[in-house]
Amino acid sequence: MRAPISRKDRLEHVLNAITSPRFLDMQGYNEVPFFICDYPASDGLAINEDREDIIKRAGHAGVRVLDLNLYDLCLEILDERDVLDQVLESEKELGKSELLELLQNVLDPSEHLIPKIAGKIKEADHDVIFLSGVGEIYPYIRSHNVLNNLQSTAKHVPTVMFFPGTYTHALATGASLDLFGLLHDDKYYRAFNLMTYEV
Repeated sequence: MRAPISRKDRLEHVLNAITSPRFLDMQGYNEVPFFICDYPASDGLAINEDREDIIKRAGHAGVRVLDLNLYDLCLEILDERDVLDQVLESEKELGKSELLELLQNVLDPSEHLIPKIAGKIKEADHDVIFLSGVGEIYPYIRSHNVLNNLQSTAKHVPTVMFFPGTYTHALATGASLDLFGLLHDDKYYRAFNLMTYEV
């Protein structure tokens, strides 16, 4: 179990990691260049400020960050497919399981979300990709679905997913993302924990 890290130390570690030549050259890891930056869910608002600070300071160091919020992307998809108003209206009438099924179909990662991300990747020059909004899109879209489907699209530069919860590795069972520190998911993840990446 990792010792808790302060907000300031997390910010500095992430900044130092993403601006290091070793990280940018994708050295020190031999699979897909995916990283998880886990943080306590209670730091949700603070992490948004810190992420903006990291992006600004990385820019001063010559590192361009493509900042993608998954929740905002989902709203864009719903709007572009002309179903946003329909979904909002349906929310009043549908039960939770029906609404979940509706949104999972409309926002299917492989058919809709990943192509949307791929479009954003092509539009902007960048050295690193940040993904946020994981908590906001749960349970309609799960972290492992995003990461698994993203492997074919975002493999040319390091990608960092900001995750409200904990990301742990165990040799026997693989890796586990625990959303909000409460919802345990034992799916196998090929991502590395950014907080243990040696700069």
